[in-house]
Amino acid sequence: QVHVVESGGGLVKAGGSLTLSCIASETNVFVADMAWYRQAPGKERELVASIDNANYIDYSHSVKGRFTISRDNAKNILYLQMNSLKPEDTALYLCQAEGRNFLGYSEYYWGQGTQVTVSS
Repeated sequence: QVHVVESGGGLVKAGGSLTLSCIASETNVFVADMAWYRQAPGKERELVASIDNANYIDYSHSVKGRFTISRDNAKNILYLQMNSLKPEDTALYLCQAEGRNFLGYSEYYWGQGTQVTVSS
């Protein structure tokens, strides 16, 4: 079981920066991959960035060069540093954590999300 909680969202002007955090609290599982997704009103949920526990990182094309994902493996904390924010980055940002048990079986857990609003 993994409990996921995001924080750090808010209202920022275009060109500004925000840092999101996600804490994954696990019980009897190992936190493997972690990722940030976002969902804007009326749009599908999209992957923003992902990182595994070996720090292999992937970004969506729309945020590459502006966002930086990182994690503290010891504490299971995930970060998303967002720079040069644009109005189209406005969305609910959700953290996903993969919980893997000793048999290698995985389940994916989500937080409630943190709202990011970028004004023009």
